[in-house]
Amino acid sequence: MNELDFADVSPCDYADGLPREQFMDFYIRPLWQGIPRIAGPAFTVKCAPGDHLMLHAAIYEANPGDVIVCQADERFAVSGGNVCAIAQKRGIAGMIVDGVIRDVAEVREAKFPVFAKGVCPKPGAKKVKSPLNQTIQCGGVTVHPGDIVVADEEGIAVIPKALASEVYEIGKKRRDKDAALTLEQWQANHEQLIKEKLDSL
Repeated sequence: MNELDFADVSPCDYADGLPREQFMDFYIRPLWQGIPRIAGPAFTVKCAPGDHLMLHAAIYEANPGDVIVCQADERFAVSGGNVCAIAQKRGIAGMIVDGVIRDVAEVREAKFPVFAKGVCPKPGAKKVKSPLNQTIQCGGVTVHPGDIVVADEEGIAVIPKALASEVYEIGKKRRDKDAALTLEQWQANHEQLIKEKLDSL
């Protein structure tokens, strides 16, 4: 199974196979409208406070198809238009940043997927070297290198690497089940379920 398969399933459908702590907090959001769903193995980055050196290093170290996932200082932008353009040119699927970027108009025009807290004109420094691909915290989730990240306008799921195939199958089953029902059929099932729940309380 390649990582592209994971993009066939919405984060909403992965909710059947993952606990709440595997979904990033709502403040990590798409930075432009119409952003596509992305999926791929996490290439993790931890930037020191006020610094963005390792995010800039990561765009040259990550593999095509990877999703760069970054823990950063929200007071300073970790990347801008050129950094995102290079990442895009190298085939990186997108960025998830627990922090901020800048040059969002350029990023939007290039259609490079970035999910972050927001934007800030002031960039960080390039003074602190630290290891790439270490375990980080991003959006309230512990992210390990190689975990599968699926992100779209509905939210961001982090699928532990060891459970990836199992969770994919659960999500795909949920997607296919819902797709097979008309709204009328779904409503009938839903109404019955709600009545049963209410009666049991």
